[in-house]
Amino acid sequence: MKPKDKTYSNFLKSLGPGLLWAGAAIGVSHLVQSTRAGANYGFALVWAVVLANIFKYPFFEYGPRYAAATGENLLQGYKRLGTWVLILFLVLTFGTMFTIQAAVTIVTASLLSYGTGGGISPLHWSMIVMVVCMLILAVGKYALLDKTIKVIIVALTISTFWALFAAIGSQGLKTAPGAVVPDIWGTSGIFFIIALMGWMPSAIDISVWSSLWTLEKAKQTGYKPKLKESLLDFNIGYIGTAVISLCFLTLGALVIFGSDEPLSPKGAVFAGQFIGLYTRSIGEWSRYIITIAAITTMFSTTLTCLDAFPRVLKTATEMVFPLSKNKGQTKAKDNQWMYWVWVVVVAGGAVILLTVLSSGMTFMVDLATTLSFLTAPILAVINYNVVTGKHMPAEAVPPKWLKVLSWAGFVFLVGFSILFLYFRFIK
Repeated sequence: MKPKDKTYSNFLKSLGPGLLWAGAAIGVSHLVQSTRAGANYGFALVWAVVLANIFKYPFFEYGPRYAAATGENLLQGYKRLGTWVLILFLVLTFGTMFTIQAAVTIVTASLLSYGTGGGISPLHWSMIVMVVCMLILAVGKYALLDKTIKVIIVALTISTFWALFAAIGSQGLKTAPGAVVPDIWGTSGIFFIIALMGWMPSAIDISVWSSLWTLEKAKQTGYKPKLKESLLDFNIGYIGTAVISLCFLTLGALVIFGSDEPLSPKGAVFAGQFIGLYTRSIGEWSRYIITIAAITTMFSTTLTCLDAFPRVLKTATEMVFPLSKNKGQTKAKDNQWMYWVWVVVVAGGAVILLTVLSSGMTFMVDLATTLSFLTAPILAVINYNVVTGKHMPAEAVPPKWLKVLSWAGFVFLVGFSILFLYFRFIK
């Protein structure tokens, strides 16, 4: 095999975790928050989307960087900083996982409610979705869905670009004449900016998932990717999600901003308006295709969260409480009961939260994304310390430009967190 062919072959073996990352990220932050940003504020919040993607980049990149360089996941890196860091991560995860799971579930349920004609409420659909997800995880069919979702995401991406070019072709990059942009620096504007950037492109928690996926891919292929290959795989997924988020914002700005039909906070109504972004630009014939693609994309995100949270919590729990590990079990079945305990806890907690806080889909989404933004500075500092610590191989330590971007990102996250708290509790 020629050197170039071998290089290409090795890259294909390492390709995957970045696409999984993109699949997890392209969900609420894109379909809901980016669309709302464009629909409510036109192009006024493009800067927020761009800056969030730039300044949060290092803290996501450190997941695959650490895994590829050390052969460990980020949780093991946290443990090296001290057990208290791992406990802090557990506390933060426990404090946000219910709202995150509830948010992705209610968006999926709202799309299903719209797609089936509204005969079943989003709340009841949420319960059905949770049960179906648990059954899929129980019979081990997640791998099949994972392969399928990659095709669906590609279809949704192509459709999004198609709708965007059609909208631009019909009117150019112009919003409705006379449309007035709301005050983005008022209380409601600041609150939405924080909610928009909270999951833009995703919650920093996913960096831990990314490190696990990187190691799992190496196990499956039997090939340990080079650091450069792992980072290229990640960057493809990351840059792709950033571009797509701007596409959704632009669609919202061109099709809905300044119209007589503002986006609804009610899930099923919002779902219909979201699908309308495509049908107005592409044609009515695309309605069923886009509906299926959107439902499948969000269902995959819901399933990914319901699988990832328990896996991370199981691993972290075993590391904090090593005596909980039953050495008499085989490796394949090691502590699987703990994984299922966490599955039930996450699913049950999310459903209870949706039952109690039934104020609408966008309320749940804003709550989850805001909590994620407020905890982001802590996770950012932890990730930075892991990849710059003494256990990190010298050749894999982030370059100076990435360190500088990390410091700037930390200032960005802390600054906007303080601004949010000021508007929330003082002004």
